[in-house]
Amino acid sequence: MDGVLVHEGAMVPGADRFVRALHDHGRSFLVLTNNSRFTPRDLAARLASTGLDIPAGSLWTSALATARFLHSQRPMGTAFAIGEAGLTTALHDAGYVLTDRSPDYVVLGETQTYSFAAITTAIRLVASGSRFIATNPDPTGPSPDGLLPACGSVAALITHATGVEPYFVGKPNPLMVREGMNTLGAHSETTVMVGDRMDTDMVAGIEAGLETILVLSGMTAAADVDRFPYRPSRVVASVADLVAEVEDERP
Repeated sequence: MDGVLVHEGAMVPGADRFVRALHDHGRSFLVLTNNSRFTPRDLAARLASTGLDIPAGSLWTSALATARFLHSQRPMGTAFAIGEAGLTTALHDAGYVLTDRSPDYVVLGETQTYSFAAITTAIRLVASGSRFIATNPDPTGPSPDGLLPACGSVAALITHATGVEPYFVGKPNPLMVREGMNTLGAHSETTVMVGDRMDTDMVAGIEAGLETILVLSGMTAAADVDRFPYRPSRVVASVADLVAEVEDERP
């Protein structure tokens, strides 16, 4: 989502034509984001304010992927969650009970109001045996005033205090991509990952066996690509360069 369809709160030029082409030509798609703060409905409304018409059902967040993963591992379990509505709603919808009393899992997500008391509770629960899950490994996030500590940094704090490493569900873990493809009923041979980050989007797509397309409208610059030990299938300036391919009637 960020860096591909929107950037710094504004629509990437041509992203509306790209999304409209996906709709008009019946191309199944999901918009992925590692941000677990918002529900799909919230994100759909935020995208609509930039001029992008994307239904909530086409949004796939690290919170949804985490909730699905937990349901597959321990159905109807319990969790102590640090995060916002995107995470707590996804866990509730998966049948989880949120509690701080000997939960099966401590689940760490994104929030702009990390609480010292909540982090302390998480440390004590993980030290006592609760399994440690985090929605995504991103160490920082953007804000108008500069960088903010994000899920990965807070997870490192809990790990340093407990000696327990979390399992990160979000990108670059290909699990998030595979669960998304299962949601679409898609196959790796006919699915493409389009992203703006070499260290998350491209590696997740490669490890999931997909064709990968890097767009230069977000985090990764063209000069950075050769620094990585893997390469995307293609590099384009933005999703506007992909509209003609989406409109191609061939399967």
